[in-house]
Amino acid sequence: RNQMNYIQTKKLGYDKQHVIWLPVDGKITQNLATLKNEFKQNPNVQSVSLAYETPTFIQWGDGIQTIGAEVPVEKMVTAYPGDADLVKTLDIQLVAGKDLVEEDLKLITNQDETKNHHYFLLNETLAKELGWKPQEAIGKKVGMGSRRGEVKGVFRDFHFASMKQPIGPLVIFPVNWGNVLLVKTTGNNLPQTLSFLENKWKTLAPHRPFRYSFLDDEYNQMYANEHRISRIFTVFAALAIFLACLGLFGLVAYTTAQRTKEIGIRKVLGASILSITTLLSKDFLKLVFIAIIIASPIAWYAMNTWLKDFVYRIEIPWWIFALSAFTAIGIACLTVSFQSVKAALMNPVKSLKSE
Repeated sequence: RNQMNYIQTKKLGYDKQHVIWLPVDGKITQNLATLKNEFKQNPNVQSVSLAYETPTFIQWGDGIQTIGAEVPVEKMVTAYPGDADLVKTLDIQLVAGKDLVEEDLKLITNQDETKNHHYFLLNETLAKELGWKPQEAIGKKVGMGSRRGEVKGVFRDFHFASMKQPIGPLVIFPVNWGNVLLVKTTGNNLPQTLSFLENKWKTLAPHRPFRYSFLDDEYNQMYANEHRISRIFTVFAALAIFLACLGLFGLVAYTTAQRTKEIGIRKVLGASILSITTLLSKDFLKLVFIAIIIASPIAWYAMNTWLKDFVYRIEIPWWIFALSAFTAIGIACLTVSFQSVKAALMNPVKSLKSE
């Protein structure tokens, strides 16, 4: 549960809240400027951007190499094509240089890529792997396949894959085509905003149905299996505790019945309710303590093994086991005490006559 909460609350390096994404095609991208302008007429729409895919799990792989350096460096990278509004829409933080602008898109209109001039944005990891500090990278010549150009900016690392993977080298470069439209909203009046977007869509892109998803929903879906495991473990843990309590309750009831006369004699000789309850409870609590000693290292090993799948993860704190032990002892005490106190309150005359 702590790991799932960590994943949900960790800062990703981009803003996924209230971002709607819509699948688009070539016909829509040809009329993109009009569509973006119409969408931004709504006061709840902050920014609209075209991208190759959503940033939740970027899958475009490519190679990038330095140009003009004494010792050329080549690295495998993840590539994220988008338009000039991509960085603004996702609130990606630049640490050096400048963001892409509409004029950069005008430099890549030639069908022959070798005649185009590309501006690239690198993440901090890629700049470091190419041997540059963020500020040093600005203006450096690089190539990515047939695309040639220079580094315009360096942005802060953000998670573009599962937290089971480390943040790798990433490059953003401008394109005038894409597969998804990202719409950043304020989050206010979402039903009305969606209705507004749908009406505009039906007018400007009637050939394609209006289908949308939220970026944070897609992010959560990436960890659906872990959430499912968490729910299953919660149910089975509750079931295991319930069955253990039933077993403990039955064992105490049986033991108490076997020692009915002993309890009666002790009461006649002046034993208090507390001393009788303690006498009946301590043997069972010893077993709980032994169970805690056995279970704690096994639980630590099992959870630590599971957490190894995540590059970004929590550390298992010692107090988790202290809290679990305290809870287990508390549940056992309640279960045992019910029967023990009941036996201690019995009339000793009836106890001695029981046989």
